[in-house]
Amino acid sequence: MTVTPASTWNLPPPSGFEGLRDHLPLNVYEAELPHWRQEGATYFVTFRLGDSLPQAKLRELRQYRTMWLQRHPPPRSEKILDALAVEVFRRIENWLDQGMGRCLLRRPDFSQKLTDLMHRDDGKHYELGCYVVMPNHVHAVVRPLCPAATPLEEVLRLWKGSSSRAMNQALDSVGPVWQRESYDRIIRDAEHLYRVLQYIGNNPVKAKLPVGAYRLWIRPDWVKQGWNFTHPSSHFNPAAPS
Repeated sequence: MTVTPASTWNLPPPSGFEGLRDHLPLNVYEAELPHWRQEGATYFVTFRLGDSLPQAKLRELRQYRTMWLQRHPPPRSEKILDALAVEVFRRIENWLDQGMGRCLLRRPDFSQKLTDLMHRDDGKHYELGCYVVMPNHVHAVVRPLCPAATPLEEVLRLWKGSSSRAMNQALDSVGPVWQRESYDRIIRDAEHLYRVLQYIGNNPVKAKLPVGAYRLWIRPDWVKQGWNFTHPSSHFNPAAPS
């Protein structure tokens, strides 16, 4: 892993950033993946196209999860759920970077439509910190501003629902475009945020994508405060605890 200069960790968090706070309640629920929720928190999210993983890989994931659940019966601690999230994310990310599926987001009109949607309610329902749109998946940092009214699930539903309709219309097709469940994790603190930013910024390099095959963005006011894609490290796993 790339060693980050000590001065980087001394930067104050960017304006608007809220990490995991031990004194506030933490809600956890499980679907195919575990999800953590806390009022005011900032999240690292990943969502992917529905055809981005072949059936053989999906079966492998289901088998892994089934065996894991058998080895870890309820009640399951946050630490145990962390372990599942880390391993699932690691496997999925390695497969996604191989460019499986139709990679619809490689089309500039589709990726532009998606990023337009992501920016549309920035500052209204959420604060968008940064993102990378890859050919078959998206990573982003986002903080819901009023999670009681517009929780993270609703933010992702709006992004995926509107972009799915636009892509289906252009392709003269019907049916779901995105994988229904997204991956998300609360960013714990400023150090964790920095590592997530570098992971996002380096994802196109790690996947060996040429310029023009992806879209990369970070809040301009974050850049002014010293936060940017500056020290890429392809070995950091943002799913892992900081």
